[in-house]
Amino acid sequence: MAPWSRLATPVYKNTGSVARDHLASERTFLAWMRTGLGFVALGIAVERFSQLDLEDLVVVLRHGPHPQRQPSSSPVSSSAPRQRNEGEDKNAEKENEKKKPQLLVGTLLGMGSGSIVYGTARYFSNLRALERGLFKPAFHGVALLGAAVAGLAGGVYGDTLKRRMRRERKDDEEP
Repeated sequence: MAPWSRLATPVYKNTGSVARDHLASERTFLAWMRTGLGFVALGIAVERFSQLDLEDLVVVLRHGPHPQRQPSSSPVSSSAPRQRNEGEDKNAEKENEKKKPQLLVGTLLGMGSGSIVYGTARYFSNLRALERGLFKPAFHGVALLGAAVAGLAGGVYGDTLKRRMRRERKDDEEP
């Protein structure tokens, strides 16, 4: 037997519901693929969106492409070291904010890849089971994907609440 003969598409007699069962299995496989590709696309979108510097964009939208800087009263000011430290703190804070979406992006890409791999493995497993007249429901895959999506949504919601509370606390502290 040639090694490539395992790659040949099997041909079945269409007795009873054989064709309908195989076509339903293909539709399920395509649904897993769409789900996986949706997660991957969302992960890519989050990655691209997280690269935007929204504060600079707001300044451009409010003041035009070249905002005018406030001239200082003297070239060397007593508050210069403090402003530099605040600027360094803001830069460090911006870097931390840009690193946070990496976890979300990684999770989305992992869930997408996992859905695609699981859907493909399930399709071929069902193909062999249907040949024997058996069927195995997607119990573990559905439970795992549901738990992963719920965990992801809860994590994003929790992070959003934490950021909002931190922002409100910062607004309350400012005069």
